[in-house]
Amino acid sequence: MKPAAGAWTAPAVAVAREDVAVPIPSRPARLPTATILLFSAPALGQGFMFLFTGMYLLKFSTDVLHIAPGVMGVIFFASRLWDAVSDPLAGYLSDRTRSRLGRRRPWLIAGAVPVGIVFYAMWAPPLALGPGDALSLWMGAAIILFYTGMTVFNMPHDSLAAELTDSYRDRNRIFGIRRAFFGVGSVLVFAAVAWLSSSDEPRRDAQAFAAAAAVVTAASMLLTGVLIRERPEFQGRGARRPFKAFAEVLQNPHARLLLGVFFLQQVGVGAVTFMAAYYAQYILGDPKAFAPMMGSLFVVSLLSIPAWIWLGDRFDKKSLILAAMCIVGCALFSLGFLREGDRLLVYAVAMIAGVAIGGLDVLFPSMQADVIDFDELRSDERKEGVYFAAWAFAAKTALGISGMLAGLALGATGYVAGDVQPESVRFAIRAMMSGVPLVTYGAGILLFRRFALTREAHAEIQRTLAGRRPVR
Repeated sequence: MKPAAGAWTAPAVAVAREDVAVPIPSRPARLPTATILLFSAPALGQGFMFLFTGMYLLKFSTDVLHIAPGVMGVIFFASRLWDAVSDPLAGYLSDRTRSRLGRRRPWLIAGAVPVGIVFYAMWAPPLALGPGDALSLWMGAAIILFYTGMTVFNMPHDSLAAELTDSYRDRNRIFGIRRAFFGVGSVLVFAAVAWLSSSDEPRRDAQAFAAAAAVVTAASMLLTGVLIRERPEFQGRGARRPFKAFAEVLQNPHARLLLGVFFLQQVGVGAVTFMAAYYAQYILGDPKAFAPMMGSLFVVSLLSIPAWIWLGDRFDKKSLILAAMCIVGCALFSLGFLREGDRLLVYAVAMIAGVAIGGLDVLFPSMQADVIDFDELRSDERKEGVYFAAWAFAAKTALGISGMLAGLALGATGYVAGDVQPESVRFAIRAMMSGVPLVTYGAGILLFRRFALTREAHAEIQRTLAGRRPVR
């Protein structure tokens, strides 16, 4: 059989595994760039969908659809509670799937079209519903179904990323290039939001953007599902007992610590994402500043990715993540001290934060894949789906908490859409944009200092695993 992408190459030495001489290679083959590009293609549309939803749906719902902010906060939180079921289920079933296409590809193909349909429905509620309970129910159902559809695709897609190669360094390329695709899609959101901010028909135009994103994303998902290939040596090695599998995630000391740090980081990111549009309008005094503010962050984040891949080849991921988290936390904290008219300073802060966020977006998932190798060393199973389900649930729960806090904070302090806001509302906006990231990133830094899976430790794990894996 032809070696799978990411398979080990000579030179090698032989060790005994029972009665079979198994070659243990000295280095992994470099994964072809074409394979990474094919794998990463769906992230373009997903970047637009996720950021458009996370950044603008709350404001669209409150200011265009006239749904109460507290109601939307509860809807976002309820969607995260549902993820407590859908993420682990999809991850576990993906690990256990057996088919001629592999264990990931059937899910990639099945999730494509439903994601496009539900995303469009979320931005195109029927006009006949009008403001009220029926519209709130429509939005609640659409949001939950959208995240469910994304789960059906993303759990096996994330899992496949960890399977494409065993290389500590090459994983930075995989997750870095995918993040670049995601970043391009995210940048397009700012153009869309800038258009909507000055549109006379924001409801109509939002539907048009949603329709275009739905078609592009569904098509790229199908393309990846049909053309990508899986490594045969990982087939049939998923966990047999689901509850035991998820318990082993928390029993893995590296995974448990990384999961906590990632959760804290995502709470900080979510606080800024949900509140940025309100910050631009009611703190800076210019709603049009929202798009360039967040756009500069995401563009710089995107442009910094090659540098972080280069740094990841030369330095340990732990030290790079600690430095990046420190920069982000301090940069976002400074936003609380800026005032109306300080747009240029805000853009500068956003760019500084963007450089460091680019590193976190590359290095966190790359390190997650390394942690899964440690699990294989202990359990002799490949349960990427279970692990990425745990991380996805942590991220979505964090964003759900941020969305709920944003909605409830606005509602509790007297927010009125489009009106002059009292100082209590302005304080709540500053606290979400500045104070929350300071606390979450600071706590994450203190926790992550204990992380022990270094480059050298991972290399030793791979040497051991090479002698265990079945010869195909």
